[in-house]
Amino acid sequence: MRDRPDRPDRPDRPTKPGRAQSLRIVEPERRPLLAHRATFSHELDHEVFSCHQMNTHSHLPVYNNIHRIRRDIVSVVEDHLSLDQLRDVRINVSVVRPLVDKLYEQDDISIVYCLLVNRAQFLSEQSHMNNRQNVSFTRATLCELIATRILRRFNEDNEGANGLLVLAHILVAGFEPFQNAPQETRNEVHATTAWNNTLPALELAILTESKLFLSSTSCQKVVDAIYEGRIIYTPSSFLDIIPDRYKLKPIMLYDPREAPLLNQYRLIVPRTRNILEIIQFVILLGLYTAFMAERDPEQFSILEVFFTVYAFGWVLDQFATILEHGWHVYTQNLWSFLDVTFAVIYWVYLALRIHGWRTETLEPGQQALDVLAMGAPVLIPRLAFNLLSDNLLFLSLRSMMTDFAMLTALAAWCFFGFLLSLVWLGNGVFPAATISKWMIYIWFGLDGSGIHYSTDFHPILGPALMVTFAFLGNTLFLTILVSMLSSTFSTIVSSATAEIQFRHAVLTLEGVKSDAIFAYQPPFNILAILLLVPLKFCVSPRWFHKIHVATVRFINLPLLLVIAILERRVLTPIRTSSSPSSPPPRPWFWKKWRITAHSDIISVFSVPPPDSVLNEIATDDELTRHMIRRQFTRQNTSEGSLQPTGMPDPLKTSQPRQLNRRDSIAPFPGLRAELHGVLSESNEMGEITNRLEALEESTQRIEAMLLRLVGEDGDAESVEEEEEEEEEQQELGRTGTISDLDRTR
Repeated sequence: MRDRPDRPDRPDRPTKPGRAQSLRIVEPERRPLLAHRATFSHELDHEVFSCHQMNTHSHLPVYNNIHRIRRDIVSVVEDHLSLDQLRDVRINVSVVRPLVDKLYEQDDISIVYCLLVNRAQFLSEQSHMNNRQNVSFTRATLCELIATRILRRFNEDNEGANGLLVLAHILVAGFEPFQNAPQETRNEVHATTAWNNTLPALELAILTESKLFLSSTSCQKVVDAIYEGRIIYTPSSFLDIIPDRYKLKPIMLYDPREAPLLNQYRLIVPRTRNILEIIQFVILLGLYTAFMAERDPEQFSILEVFFTVYAFGWVLDQFATILEHGWHVYTQNLWSFLDVTFAVIYWVYLALRIHGWRTETLEPGQQALDVLAMGAPVLIPRLAFNLLSDNLLFLSLRSMMTDFAMLTALAAWCFFGFLLSLVWLGNGVFPAATISKWMIYIWFGLDGSGIHYSTDFHPILGPALMVTFAFLGNTLFLTILVSMLSSTFSTIVSSATAEIQFRHAVLTLEGVKSDAIFAYQPPFNILAILLLVPLKFCVSPRWFHKIHVATVRFINLPLLLVIAILERRVLTPIRTSSSPSSPPPRPWFWKKWRITAHSDIISVFSVPPPDSVLNEIATDDELTRHMIRRQFTRQNTSEGSLQPTGMPDPLKTSQPRQLNRRDSIAPFPGLRAELHGVLSESNEMGEITNRLEALEESTQRIEAMLLRLVGEDGDAESVEEEEEEEEEQQELGRTGTISDLDRTR
């Protein structure tokens, strides 16, 4: 929960004469780093649309927030700092937390989006500005860290179903960078308010690869709800093949028991889409295997026709996915490079097959089948990527394949000079293909025939070139390759959880579709294009929507019935604060009737304990009173210890202060010294230290005067007076007042 001071700090307030005033210490974590701006309230009680209709967030000053955040980040970050250094207690107390407090108090749900926009800009500056690369990366990391903290604050301050809805508004509501910008600025850059220009914060986090933000608990809470279909919304798309925007789904919570039985929108739920895509790919793989087993270039079999049509619909679905979210988001998918590779192979096969059919020649048909046979190394591993998408090996393999392809292309480009030298030295004795084959064998350490025939090129230069190539290719290249792949694998292993959750967020974002073509399973999407696209120009949007809904429900009738039954059984509505005692969902048949001795371990948490048990466990025992409470209770120095003598302590008559997450730093060793060092640098603590030093000097002078007055006969009385003076000095040190010193004197 948000921590606020109990009363405002007024250091310049005049004090009344003759009255002791307590000194208040403004903690650095509460002192604002920059001046507060005007706050902007928002309403989240009504429906919010993420597209061009009824956007109730259109009043938010997104353009101003973006540039305000950039000014603040640039002003506080001038040196390179890593993420661990930004999380250090000093930087957190003096920089990160004041910025989080300032931006969170704006009460603006577009702040997270604006922070991620600035992160994208700083990352762009890092790749273009050679003199400020490290500083730009630090600023981008700070933007991501602040966005994560602000999202966590929203999650802590909003609980239950309404809190989940607030987080969903923050992450998937669409904004555009020039929202509420001055008109002259919009005219200068030709900015438009088109619905497809809006981007949600979740998509922007994926584009900037903000893995810390996406792996946070608050973000994954929303991602899981979207993936399971508990939160539904209509996303903005880059380009729609079959646009149907007559009715847009707002950002809302889904209750399966109140939804219609045949709900065509459940076909675009990410979890349902993922299952359907796996089934579609299994059908494609089965048709491919059956067709290639009986391939015949002389005639078109029924299996080839089925495979060709179904594969055309499958490739069309992938093409529509690219148009939905753009190429950058599509390539973040784990198996996107395999889909693109098979799509290219399929189009080459289809072109050669049609060419052979038109010319009635056998050779193009045979070449088409040979090209299609190259799809087996792509389709077979792709099924493993689907079924084991969270496996660490496949996550590492994708990144390592990228490094391997880049280094191989760079090496082949550099070693092309050796091939030209050998071709020119050979004077046509050996063809270029043969020389290339020898070099490839040497490169991978398979055969040394090139070194054996190197003297035929030139007695001295030929062996020198071949041996040099062998050292560079087989030794240096492989050593660098192994080092790169090992570094990539260790990096992914060190952040395995963040990498898995990042891929999960990508899969979730891609699963939510707005194009109507995704409601038709292959190969019915081909018929949808042939029939619905011309129909779009013939009927009104209302009738087009009715025809589209009726067609989808008729084609997917069995599938929609199965989805409705399963969701009513599995997908329970989210409990709100008004109904905390709703009965838990009934267990599945297997969970209910399976024979096990460990069922009570889970069942003990399925029913909330009664009030009698809660009252009994709330009673403090010796362990709780003397260990846990003592560790996690921090003394309130500003209101408790610094109260003047004789004044009643308001904390003693009020309720005990509720502990929060910020109190958890007290029991850790070393942090007390760090915080003391930070506090000692403040002006208030410096003033208190000077006063205490002056008080100590005055006490020493008084003791010296008393010793000279009473002499040696009053040693006993001096001792008593010294003890009283010490007690008074300790009391004055606790209260921090000077008026008490005057009364003592």
